[in-house]
Amino acid sequence: MLDMKRRSFITLLGGAAVAWPLAAYAQQPKLPKIGVLVTSAPEPFWSLFREGLGANGYIEGRNIQFEFRSADRKPDLLRVLAQELVRLNVDIIVASLTPAVIAARQATSEIPIVMVPAGDPVRTGLISSLARPGGNVTGLSSTTAEVYVKTLELIREVLPSTRRVAVLANSAIAADPFAIPFVEQIEDAGRTLGIAIQTIRVGGEKEFDAAFAAMDKDRADAVMVQGSLPRKRALELALKHRLPLIGGQLLIQEGGLISYSQNQHDMYRRAAYYIDRILKGAKPADLPVEQPTRFELVVNLKTAKALGIEVPPTLLSRADEVIE
Repeated sequence: MLDMKRRSFITLLGGAAVAWPLAAYAQQPKLPKIGVLVTSAPEPFWSLFREGLGANGYIEGRNIQFEFRSADRKPDLLRVLAQELVRLNVDIIVASLTPAVIAARQATSEIPIVMVPAGDPVRTGLISSLARPGGNVTGLSSTTAEVYVKTLELIREVLPSTRRVAVLANSAIAADPFAIPFVEQIEDAGRTLGIAIQTIRVGGEKEFDAAFAAMDKDRADAVMVQGSLPRKRALELALKHRLPLIGGQLLIQEGGLISYSQNQHDMYRRAAYYIDRILKGAKPADLPVEQPTRFELVVNLKTAKALGIEVPPTLLSRADEVIE
């Protein structure tokens, strides 16, 4: 009888020894889950975004986890990917560029969404105001109308004979409503400076060849490309048609000619501020949306040489970055 009691006690003790670490493991705090949605290639956004989080004390696998989704330049996938992140019950969705933000907003009105960045989010109906966004969307807004005037001035400084600039814009207005103010602001800038603007709307890469053929026919002197369109093919065709391509910082680093815009790398890192605030209890509706306050002039001399363009030394002296 005594032996039976001893065996029962040992068995009970052993079971407790196994059960305790399992119970302790189950009580470990749940890591916040961040859903990330991008329109095209993950880099450089992905590395810089995580760098910003690291600077704020967030390390993947230690106190935060991610669900990363990329549409890989297939905008029709964005809505499906956004819905998938919602089903995974992420705590926050970080969406890079307007089409991704639109897809996320259509997928949920409850999960906080951080824009990194979105163009003119008030005009496109994503937020109520910059100071008090309302709803579940906050984050970073991109360039203002004044930037396009400055950009066209720079084009004319590099190419004084400039009379016509083509604008390649997204035709998928429902997916990227920023296409409307993007074109309107450039057309207004063109009227101010006496430069004709040739607007060509495209729905994807398959329409690029015809678009650049139309630029040749109308003798465009340069081309500007909306950021939500595929960069690589636009760059290839601009060089093929010997057209200086003007666009955002990433376009110039990859082969465009000149850019005057916000530092996109800084914006990718800055997203961590919003993640930190929301995880600590702040509501997106009360977090003001930030607009860029610092703009950088970037010139790609390698591209200029390939196109036979002589960039004025006075402009090079003002550049924040010269790519050689």
